[in-house]
Amino acid sequence: MAVPLYVFLGFLEAGKTSFIQETLEDPDFNTGEKTLLVLCEDGEVEYEPQKFAGGNVAVLPVEGQQALTRQLLEDYTKKHRVDRVLVEYNGMWPVQVLYDALPKGWEIFQMMTVADSTTFPSYLANMRQLAVEKMQEPDVVIFNRVTQATDKATLHRAVRMVNRRAQILFETVDGEVEPDTIVDELPFDMDADVVDIGDEDYGLFYIDIFDNVKKYLGKTIRFKAYVCQTKRVPEGCFVAGRFGMTCCAEDIRFFGFLCKYDRARSLKKGEWEQAKQLKHRTWVTVTAKVTVKKHAIYQGPGPWLVAESVTPAQPPEDELVYFV
Repeated sequence: MAVPLYVFLGFLEAGKTSFIQETLEDPDFNTGEKTLLVLCEDGEVEYEPQKFAGGNVAVLPVEGQQALTRQLLEDYTKKHRVDRVLVEYNGMWPVQVLYDALPKGWEIFQMMTVADSTTFPSYLANMRQLAVEKMQEPDVVIFNRVTQATDKATLHRAVRMVNRRAQILFETVDGEVEPDTIVDELPFDMDADVVDIGDEDYGLFYIDIFDNVKKYLGKTIRFKAYVCQTKRVPEGCFVAGRFGMTCCAEDIRFFGFLCKYDRARSLKKGEWEQAKQLKHRTWVTVTAKVTVKKHAIYQGPGPWLVAESVTPAQPPEDELVYFV
């Protein structure tokens, strides 16, 4: 039987300990199951086990990143059979370290990020990779210490650019929890005859069309793209996209769309003089109608662009797309 794992992410003094304490005090959550609490950092707030509902909670401190190993967790599991595990994770450690240490049979049941709304923007600006990865996987993101002056829209975008499924909650300084009601505003006119996607808006457009492709069906869009020719695309097609970075230089990859264009076929025959604007690794402006089609590149259905025109273009001022 799988051991359910609850993971709590966030930086030091973000409020993880207080949140876990309240969770274990809740009699609806803690009814006496044999629970292991793995502590990967020491915060200023101390746990109060005597207040845990149901009791039966064991604490396993982990002294340093190198100490968090599969062997450590497996040995503890064999010695003390547990029904479930909670992990208060160190915000300065890569999440991959935790994934690598998980014993066989431990399954992540829920992952949450607790973030201080007053300090998170600083972490995002100065420790981008660590901050972004704390937003990529969680099912729930809670921004606490929220006041009327808090820029909720910026916090909302920081999550949505890398995680479209997470529930976002805002906890005020008074302890009230408010749902995220922010509606993503698109910086381009969806009612225009031709929807022009600005160079700086490609990342938002890419995420939005995959999440809400139905609202783009039949629309004509225009955007600047980098041509990628690959044997994986059907004859008469190419991939139009941009290179983007979600958190760090090692994370750069190509974010593109399958684009059908009659003249793309000549590229496979090497007839560059007939379609110079579609040469591999060149910049073009694509004007295309949006349809949907299933293809292996998408691992299912995805946007299928039918190009009306493809013309040479100058590279954008910043060729890289940033998702936060």
